[in-house]
Amino acid sequence: MSTERAIMAFAGVMILLSLALTLWVNHNFVWLTAFVGANLLQSAYTGFCPAAIVLRKLGFKSEAQLARNE
Repeated sequence: MSTERAIMAFAGVMILLSLALTLWVNHNFVWLTAFVGANLLQSAYTGFCPAAIVLRKLGFKSEAQLARNE
């Protein structure tokens, strides 16, 4: 799995988790959903994503690296 796809999967899981926590635990967990959305938006404009840094350190490769078979 590439870094880009792992980030999308991670963001989706975090949004679904935060919505479930909002529904069943406390309504303030909706702020986690807002944080994930804001992080995705700023990442689209700046190219900086903290999750990508962590995933690269865990051994995930970008789609470009996978295409070159690195």
